[in-house]
Amino acid sequence: MGRDGFLVPVESQSSLVKKTAVSTSWVLLDQSGKGTILDLDKYAIMRRVHIHARDLRILDPLLSYPSTILGREKVIVLNLEHIKAIITAEEVLLRDPLDDNVIPIVEELQRRLPLTGASSKGQGEEEEQPAGVRDEAENGEENEFPFEFRALEVALEAICSFLDACTRELEAAAYPALDELTSKISSRNLDRVRRLKSSMTRLTNRVQKVRDELEQLLDDDEDMADLYLSRKLASSPGSGYAAPNWFFSSPTIGSKISRTSRASTQTVREENDVEELEMLLEAYFMQIDGTLNKLTTLREYIDDTEDYINIQLDNHRNQLIQLELFLCSGTVCVSVYSLVAAIFGMNIPYTWKEGHGYVFKWVVILTGILCAFILVSIISYARHKGLVGS
Repeated sequence: MGRDGFLVPVESQSSLVKKTAVSTSWVLLDQSGKGTILDLDKYAIMRRVHIHARDLRILDPLLSYPSTILGREKVIVLNLEHIKAIITAEEVLLRDPLDDNVIPIVEELQRRLPLTGASSKGQGEEEEQPAGVRDEAENGEENEFPFEFRALEVALEAICSFLDACTRELEAAAYPALDELTSKISSRNLDRVRRLKSSMTRLTNRVQKVRDELEQLLDDDEDMADLYLSRKLASSPGSGYAAPNWFFSSPTIGSKISRTSRASTQTVREENDVEELEMLLEAYFMQIDGTLNKLTTLREYIDDTEDYINIQLDNHRNQLIQLELFLCSGTVCVSVYSLVAAIFGMNIPYTWKEGHGYVFKWVVILTGILCAFILVSIISYARHKGLVGS
């Protein structure tokens, strides 16, 4: 060759992936509620739960995706404010478990994910029980939600409670500030209300996003059917998994299904039946809608306060205009008086100035009366035309 060269070693694709991937902290919760802290990169997450990169991107806090409840073939991708989770039919992966807002959610998941009652007992113990007790245990087992819905319920309850607590905190600070502003208009009070209004606008947008996502799910039965992971796992060939017929008995809604309806539903179960999930979502939709109504009421109160302040400012401006009119009228009258004084003060010899000293007194009196008459006439005309108040 005509020129020298050298070879650069090329790294393998796997080594490049290891170098570029950034590990994040996750907590893994299984069906027994046992939690395990994991440091996994996005490729490890994708291999573990069989999720696409575009779906995993929804959980990236740097990309600022809106609130999303996304159903896929084997997972539910959940992005609700600080709750960023991946739910499967057997486990939950929750991002940033050491965050102050996420720690209570992890504790609640550990408490509510394990099945209670008959599901925790062995078959031998069930055989030793009386028939009536065994029937009640079986009914209690049937009334349990599938694993993915129990995890989804905890997340929805947490985010709705969190947003409602933020709303109540904002109300506790806003209403006294607005009342103080109506009693005393000052720059400090105006700046305080301005900051509270900005916080209310941001909080309203956050609540609106969660509400819109729940409403979109409720309007589409296919999207709700995608969230039935246990049903899809049971219906998949070769899964070997027999999921029970799930019935809704969430303490949030408090509704009970009679034994007759349970028996009939257990006999015929359609694949597109989303009644249980629909009832769950409706409960939290009503809760988040109530939070949004609180913020709407607060916004109306702020608008009413702004209208009241504008009326007060207009009244002050009207008073200043009246004062300006009075001052202008007085200035005109004084100008007339000054004109007479200037005429008589000119250095022009007049014969009537000598021996007529009483004329000065009458000129002063008559000029004052004329100026007062002009002032009263201007004010009367302005009141007659409604320019000033009486």
